[in-house]
Amino acid sequence: MSDHDARATSATTRRRAVTMADIARAAGVSRTAVSFALNGTDAAIPDATRHRIQAVAADLGYRPNAAARALANQRTGWFGLVTEIVTAPFAVDIVKGAQARAWESGSFLLIAPSEEEQAMETLAIEKLLEQRVEGIIIAATWHRGIRVPANAHDVPCVLVNCFDLDGRLPSIVPDERAGGRTAARSLLEAGHERIGHITLSPGIAATLGRLEGLRDAMRDAGLELDETLVEPSDGNADGGYEAACRLLDHPNPPTAIFCGNDRVAMGAYDAIKERGLRIPEDISVVGFDDQEILAGYLRPGLTTVALPFEEMGAAGVSMLASLAAGETIDDPRVEIACPLRSRSSIGMRRR
Repeated sequence: MSDHDARATSATTRRRAVTMADIARAAGVSRTAVSFALNGTDAAIPDATRHRIQAVAADLGYRPNAAARALANQRTGWFGLVTEIVTAPFAVDIVKGAQARAWESGSFLLIAPSEEEQAMETLAIEKLLEQRVEGIIIAATWHRGIRVPANAHDVPCVLVNCFDLDGRLPSIVPDERAGGRTAARSLLEAGHERIGHITLSPGIAATLGRLEGLRDAMRDAGLELDETLVEPSDGNADGGYEAACRLLDHPNPPTAIFCGNDRVAMGAYDAIKERGLRIPEDISVVGFDDQEILAGYLRPGLTTVALPFEEMGAAGVSMLASLAAGETIDDPRVEIACPLRSRSSIGMRRR
């Protein structure tokens, strides 16, 4: 074998794991002493010996056997996250929030991607259970009710940005209704009393909550929502454009439009500019979601209500940690506030 082949073989050979016996020989102590020193056992070991053992372990590159430790104390410190949002451009913040909170609490997050398919989700959960996770988070791209696979009930489980249609599992969701109130108030405070609304797909939580929030804010201001100014859409830019055209063609059109999401607002922008109107001088627009690749880059910048993805992810891990520790939770449904992101699309109403 040439020197080159020898080096290549050496480089590709997996390094043998360092054992406690190796550390004991190098430190000149018993294996029991090594075990006590590395596992934090309160035993009568002199501090100098304990520090020497820890230093030798570090020098040799010792890594504790996580599987063996988990078997010994029945805790792994791992949580599982099952989600289809890994490809979503803005909802990935759920993962960021969950991961950050897990690190803060000394836990580790194992992420299993899935699609909106029950079979794939069941398999993802099973793989996580094989890793002895202490609990599971199921996170969704958009706020909706879901049917939870049966194996998710084998450990504590929390739903994020979705809720259990069977009503058995706790959930962390955005406060859609309060978010709708926030969006509407941003227009009311600018003097707009005739507000149009473009909804999302019928029957979903975002559609119902955001519309009810608009009605709440109008009533609080002593006004009634003109239901003829509520137009349906499919939640996309094309639907937003068509709905905005209908609002602008109304015999008494609105002075402001609350769009069900930022994609709808993008379509509404096109309809408004097509008619030679200016935003916000002639008509104001507010969106929902704070989808980064849209809201900040429309011209003018879109004022919108943000979905709190990162906060929901963090809250999901906190709730799961409590359940895994055997604690009870006071509220099985936690709603997270949706803050306003002010930009340039709202102007004072002209008198």
